[in-house]
Amino acid sequence: MQTIKFGTDGWRGIIADDFTFANVRRAASAIANYVLKHEDARRGLVVGYDTRFGSRMFAQAVAEVLAGAGIPVRLANDYTPTPALSFGVKHFNAAGGVMITSSHNPWNWNGVKYKAGYGGSARPAIIAAIEKELDAALPKSGTTAAIAETDFKQPYIAAIKKFADIDRIAGAGFKFLIDCMYGAGRGVLAGIFAERGIDFVEIRAQVNPLFPGINPEPIEPHVREAQEAVVREKCHGGFITDGDADRIGAVAEDGSYVDSHKIYSILLRWLLERKRWPGDVVRAFNTTKMLDRIAAQHGRKLHECGIGFKYICDLMLEQEILIGGEESGGIGITRHLPERDGILNALLLANVMAEEKRTLAELVRDLQKEYGEHYYARLDMHIPNDVKESAIARARNGVREIGGHKVLRVETLDGVKFFLDAPRGSAGRSAPPAESWLLLRASGTEPLLRVYSEAGSPGVVKELLSAAEAFVNERS
Repeated sequence: MQTIKFGTDGWRGIIADDFTFANVRRAASAIANYVLKHEDARRGLVVGYDTRFGSRMFAQAVAEVLAGAGIPVRLANDYTPTPALSFGVKHFNAAGGVMITSSHNPWNWNGVKYKAGYGGSARPAIIAAIEKELDAALPKSGTTAAIAETDFKQPYIAAIKKFADIDRIAGAGFKFLIDCMYGAGRGVLAGIFAERGIDFVEIRAQVNPLFPGINPEPIEPHVREAQEAVVREKCHGGFITDGDADRIGAVAEDGSYVDSHKIYSILLRWLLERKRWPGDVVRAFNTTKMLDRIAAQHGRKLHECGIGFKYICDLMLEQEILIGGEESGGIGITRHLPERDGILNALLLANVMAEEKRTLAELVRDLQKEYGEHYYARLDMHIPNDVKESAIARARNGVREIGGHKVLRVETLDGVKFFLDAPRGSAGRSAPPAESWLLLRASGTEPLLRVYSEAGSPGVVKELLSAAEAFVNERS
């Protein structure tokens, strides 16, 4: 049997290689066993799917396995964003949910995500319990439960419309670009805007499982078409969601890319200054430290956690958390759901623009002036596992300098993060210059090593990433 390994948010594989109907049924069987043993299976499970090749058929196979185990199933009647499926878990009082998606991965990947009964990413303990069931036999059920086709999008749309101030957005007179990246977010935000007469242009909303020319991840260079369209269509800002619409990226009116770190910072500042909702702040280990400065200025505790939204979700369920987010564009607001949501965050970003009467570029400039200049980039190194493991071993073994910059301190919460004595950028009105850091983190499921860097200037970030690449490729 091929190995099925659940990573930070479910199991992913290459279609027709390890992501086969046989393995999807094994994963579904493991989920069924988990639910039968640990949850109230009578509440049933919800099952959704994105626009990837075969997703509908894989979802049908999952539904049949679950129903065969006696677990009632609500199966999506259309391509569904992951946050809508997660909301469906709560809305229909289900025991949990299964989403067929590989999120931001290339076109030839697909995957299985499990959403727990609270409507968010499964906690690490739940994932571990499901993995233990992967090779177990499925209990025989006396009867096959029903599979009911269900619209998960409409209840979700109704909920997020109440969460944002649509009237204020409609009255602001802004024009927005919506880029769905050929994913499951197609038509959702556009439908909300169209209903209220908000001016918008929607691109890459057709179903094309090949995701032509891109990976459906809202980062550079895959956002180039959105950058060009914002300028061409004279929009005040653009919102980009990934393949299953739980992540967000954005584009300012001048065509510049606004990464998830700036989006999170803008939303956090607005929530603290305008909404004044209670709660702490959570960020993943690879996320901007600008968030630390914003939280500190407003007297909020900031929690740093491992990489993967399941760790953020853990904290959301255990403590009073206002908002949590990660580097990849996944940001969640607990009073909606302990779940990341690209569509809701796009709607809230439009809300901030309308309330502050500022474009995205103006909001970013003000962030930099207040909290210091922060620039960020990521390098994905697709390398053999032995090279990846060698680099991490050397990184853990007392590195004193990288690229000619002295290592000031090292943190190892998730990967190896070096804080470096590199040139610093401009200070903010209420904060000193940004620290320079470099993080090496190996994927546990792929021959991939990710390198992250933040500094006070784009030039230093680029230099640090180049130095890290040279370090990884060194042969000891």
